[in-house]
Amino acid sequence: MNTIHNNTHRHRFELETDGKVSIVEYQKVDGETLALVHTEVDPSLEGHGIGSKLVEGVLEYIEQHNLKIVPLCPFVSAYLKRHPDWNRVVSTSYTATGF
Repeated sequence: MNTIHNNTHRHRFELETDGKVSIVEYQKVDGETLALVHTEVDPSLEGHGIGSKLVEGVLEYIEQHNLKIVPLCPFVSAYLKRHPDWNRVVSTSYTATGF
């Protein structure tokens, strides 16, 4: 598995696995905040932990770049519930209900 790539032109994070690209799409909220809106894993890779690896990599990227997130994607929200230590990168300035 490769590392997470931020494709700024397509507004998404990408992870290539076995020639297939899994993504987390985002919208820029402000200069320090990204709204994570959609996660997509190729159906042939589902059930292999790719989505969780992708989200974890995105959260690591967010933290390394001193950014915050608004978790609008249900998969990202579920991941945060299972890994509450990552709530440290969730924005306190914006809420999911504000979108």
